[in-house]
Formats: sequence, C-alpha cells, structure tokens
Amino acid sequence: MTREQCYGNCLGKWSAKPQDRGWAWMVLLAAVLLQGLTLGFPSCIGVFFTDLQHEFQASNSETSWFPSIMVAVLHGGGPLCSILVKRFGYRFAVMLGGLLSSVGMVSSSFCKSLGQLYITAGLITGLGSCFSFQAGVTALGHYFVRWQALANAMASTGVSLGFTLWPLLSQYMLDEMGWRNTFLIFGGILLNCCVCGAIMRPVQLASGSLVQLPRPGEDSGRRAEEAQLSNGASSPHLKYQQQNRKTACFQMLQKYLAFDIFCQNKGYQIYTIGVTWMMMGFVLPHVYLVPYAIQNGVEERKAALLISIIGFINIFIRPLTGLLSGHRIFTGRRIYLFSLAVLLCGLSNFICIISAEFSVLIVYCVILSIAMSGIGALTFQVLMDVVEMDRFSSALGLFTVLESITLLIGPPLTGEKTLESGKENLTHL
Repeated sequence: MTREQCYGNCLGKWSAKPQDRGWAWMVLLAAVLLQGLTLGFPSCIGVFFTDLQHEFQASNSETSWFPSIMVAVLHGGGPLCSILVKRFGYRFAVMLGGLLSSVGMVSSSFCKSLGQLYITAGLITGLGSCFSFQAGVTALGHYFVRWQALANAMASTGVSLGFTLWPLLSQYMLDEMGWRNTFLIFGGILLNCCVCGAIMRPVQLASGSLVQLPRPGEDSGRRAEEAQLSNGASSPHLKYQQQNRKTACFQMLQKYLAFDIFCQNKGYQIYTIGVTWMMMGFVLPHVYLVPYAIQNGVEERKAALLISIIGFINIFIRPLTGLLSGHRIFTGRRIYLFSLAVLLCGLSNFICIISAEFSVLIVYCVILSIAMSGIGALTFQVLMDVVEMDRFSSALGLFTVLESITLLIGPPLTGEKTLESGKENLTHL
C-alpha cells in the first residue's frame, strides 16, 4: 500500500467521524442558538409597533414596512449567502451575518425617521440574519446524515425559544429604558451569532478537490495574447469572450439560484410556489397580534405574552414533529404532514372572528403554534427531500428569494386593508 493510499484511508475515516456524532452535536447546539437569534428575532417587533407609530407619527402600513423589510431580506438574501458559502465557507458567512445584524440594530437606535429604520434594522439586520441563518442550515446539512430530520427539528426549536424569550425581554426592556436603548442592547446580543459561527468548523471531505492549474501550452498562449493586447493588437478570441459574457452571467445566476432545478424538478417547483403563497399571511400574527390585542383592551404585558405562548408550545411540538417525520413510515411522505400543518395554520385564524378576549386569543395561539411547529420543523426537511444535498444551497437561495416577495408585501397590504376598514382585525389574514 502506497503512502497516498494510507493517507486517503486515514483521511476518509477522520472525515466521516464528525457526521452524526461528536462535534456534530456542538454544531447542532450552535444552530439552535443561531435560529433563536435570527428567525426568532422578528417576533418581538410587534411589541415596539405602537411606540414606533407614536414616535414617527406613522400609519399601520408605514410602520409595518419595517418588520416586512427585515423578514423579506432575511429570506430573500439567499443567493448572496450561497455565494458567500461557496466562496468562503459557512463559518465565515455566519460570523459576517452576526456582525451585520449587530451593526444594524446599533445604528437603528440613533434613527430619526422610519426611512432610516428601514435601512438599518430592516435591510442591514435582515441581511445579517439571512447570512447567519441560511449558512447555519447548510452547515447542519453537512454534519448530519442519518439523524438529519431530527437535527433539523431540534435546530428549529431555537426559533421557538426566540418566540418565547424575545417578546418578554422586549416588553421588559421597553418599559424600563425605551425602544432606542433596547435596540442598542439587542445589537450586542446579536453579536453572539459570531460565537455560533466559530463553532461551525468546516467538515473535511475525504476526496478533496485539487485546484486546476493551466497547462504550459495554455499559459504561454495566454501570455502571448496579453502581449498582443498590450501592444494594441486585437485578439481573435476577444470578440468571442465578449459574446460569452452574457452567457457567463446567466450560468452564474443558474448556479446560485437553481433555475435549472426549478424548471426540471416538478416537485421543487410546486413546493416553492406553494410555500411562497403561504408566506403572504404566515408572518402576520407576529406583526399584528400584539397591537390587535392591545386595541381590544388587553394589557400590554398580556399581549406580549401571547407571542411567548406560541414560542413555548413550539419548543415541545417541533422535536416531536421531527421524530414523527423521521419515522420510516413517513419516508417520502413528509410533504403530506407539511400540507396538513399549513391547512391548520390557515383555518386557525378564523378563531379571531369569534372574540378578541384574552382567553379566546390564548386558544388561537395554542392552535396556531401547533400548526407553526409542523411548518417550521418540516419546511427545510421537505426541501432536502426534493433536491439533492449538493445543490441544496442553490435551491435554498431561489426558494427564499421567491418567498421573500410575499413576505415583503404581506404586512403592508394588511395595513392598507386596516385603513380601508377603519379597524384592525386579524381576519384579514
């Protein structure tokens, strides 16, 4: 046995070790915290909704652009995240995202208009959260194979923890020090995304790819061509290269946005379109539930507690959903569990027609949280089922770009409906 074969065997054993064992569980813990800091963070914006309205003298529609931009960029920055992951790795992307999120929230504490808030907390923080969240999901897919369904469900409990803790923390800090100082402290908290990124060290593959060097003939030909161009002569390949620039741009978009998968894979196409449409109303309870309850006579602390109830129930239901979907009976059938959760989520909003009392809203939050648990635990697992893992990062990019469109227009559109009807009502969902 040659030295290269021995090295390859040792490297193969070492590279297989991190998957589903050892350091993979530390990466899972980091992913839990990461999703709580990113996906869970927008749940607290509803707590500041009324204060921001009074501060900037803005309407429901104008104020709702702030959380909608944040959530839309969080989901729609997938292609940029894919480029960062492919070029620098998921660890770099996660840590860069944590830095951007922190800078955005610190800057937002000094904003003097809603327009500035759109850029700082909406665009910058949203983009940073996107980098940290999506790169973390990609890292989790590399570290888990056998227990992938359970790992995704466990990681999504971080979102539940965020839903539970962010609103309570926000309401307490808002009462004590106001929204500006609260946003400043949030900037420091979001820096913990960098710590999570440091834990996600790259998985070494057994078969490493070698950098292809140019052949001697090609190198000499390229040098001769550069010499001709420097002397003012025209290269026979110059026109050909200019004509292929558009083709190269299209190929790059196809690489990072997975247009080829969208056109060829019907399962991915139908799933992406369906989730995109669902996101039109999925985020609205986190934006309007708290102000809706306050407007109907519920105390502010109790209103903030409603979002925490949703998150608390998610903590227990999401892992159970992951275990259930990981059973061999549901292999290839997880899409049906996901569809059932989406149906329950939509129907639950009709409970708000009955009454706006606190007890009725608790029942609404319980049913909604069960549905949201299924959606949150299965969204990315179903996506991993319909596309190959080596194209998952690109497929996730296009998937999140399309759903970000409806996430962007959903809250402002509901705000416009509120202005037309003259009252705030969750049945607009």
